[in-house]
Amino acid sequence: MIKIKRAYEKASPKDGHRILVDRLWPRGVSKSKLRLYRWEKDLAPSTALRKWFNHDPKKWAGFKRKYRAELRKQVPLIKEFRTLSKQHMITLIYAAKDEEHNEAVVLAQLLCRLK
Repeated sequence: MIKIKRAYEKASPKDGHRILVDRLWPRGVSKSKLRLYRWEKDLAPSTALRKWFNHDPKKWAGFKRKYRAELRKQVPLIKEFRTLSKQHMITLIYAAKDEEHNEAVVLAQLLCRLK
């Protein structure tokens, strides 16, 4: 029970637990509009990786590989969210314009694969 959604899309009760997985707060979005369950910066790509990737689809394969390596350092959080997703709908919130090439896609795939 995992889905992903841009921070700029309207929140819905069907989103369940909304978790922001960006290191930076989405520009121009208020806390009340985002309606988050949590903001989990530790599951976001590192600043260095984010800057290297720069949302360039040509770097997507490298980004996924490097991001997964970073996520291996967050095993307790990954386990926590995997357990949460078995009990509740969770929506991973991200701010990137590219809906196919962002950290929420990688994280959702990882969480689904580990179930």
